[in-house]
Amino acid sequence: MKNLLVLILLCVSVQSFSQDDEYSNINWLTDLEEAKEESATSNKPILIYFTGSDWCPPCKMLKSDFFNSEAFEKKSENFVLLMVDMPRRQDIITKEQRVKNKKVVNIYNKKGSYPNLVGINAKGKVLGELSGYTFLRETDRHFEFIDAIIQKN
Repeated sequence: MKNLLVLILLCVSVQSFSQDDEYSNINWLTDLEEAKEESATSNKPILIYFTGSDWCPPCKMLKSDFFNSEAFEKKSENFVLLMVDMPRRQDIITKEQRVKNKKVVNIYNKKGSYPNLVGINAKGKVLGELSGYTFLRETDRHFEFIDAIIQKN
């Protein structure tokens, strides 16, 4: 009986993991300078996603509901994507990455809001910002935000 319970939990975990990463074809950069270079070359705006991947429940919900959706995967083609993760666990990102992320936070997320989306151009000019995600799990304003960034670019 105990083995059956473990097997069921394992299956549920694997299913949840595969659903969570269903749209993992999206290429998230983690270096601002690299994102700016790619933005200048492609003439696409940069969408910065500030997250606390291991401690922020709204960040996890936004990832599941918005970023891992087919609709976002299609829209993501209009952006250079930059993920800035500020986890509490020290083993999730390297020390070097943490230093880079803190610099980006100090420039574009001074209020320390998580989750936070910021649209910038290749020169680093802010095109827009959207903070938070509610437990209602409605992504309409997030899609409106990225559409507005596409229009401004």
